[in-house]
Amino acid sequence: MTHEVAAKTAVLVLSDPEGGDEALGRVFNALAAAYDFDRAGNEVRVQFHGAGTRWPELLSAPDHPAYEVYQAVRHTVAGASCGCADVFGSSEGVRDSGIELIKDNPLPGTSGLASLRALVDDGYRILSF
Repeated sequence: MTHEVAAKTAVLVLSDPEGGDEALGRVFNALAAAYDFDRAGNEVRVQFHGAGTRWPELLSAPDHPAYEVYQAVRHTVAGASCGCADVFGSSEGVRDSGIELIKDNPLPGTSGLASLRALVDDGYRILSF
């Protein structure tokens, strides 16, 4: 009898919260996917990249429409890309939200980005929203 190891999934949020309804739909669906994998007992991690690094501060507000689903998956949030947060002016909001700034890809000219290669090497499939 063989036992299959559950796949690991990284959910990347790239959408810009300033993108209106479409962006809200993308972050909501990203969080819903994380919830679905987590509830099924799969290993899942949420990471914020690019303009998506603006989300953690907004999602931490109890009056945000995605607040409850964000709280339901908050334990799966691995962090936000440090260099992206620098570029998009969200470093302080990320830190204030208690989210780690990830910089394991030391890209020249930046404070370091979150490494997608490291996720792939660790066996994660990547979903981007």
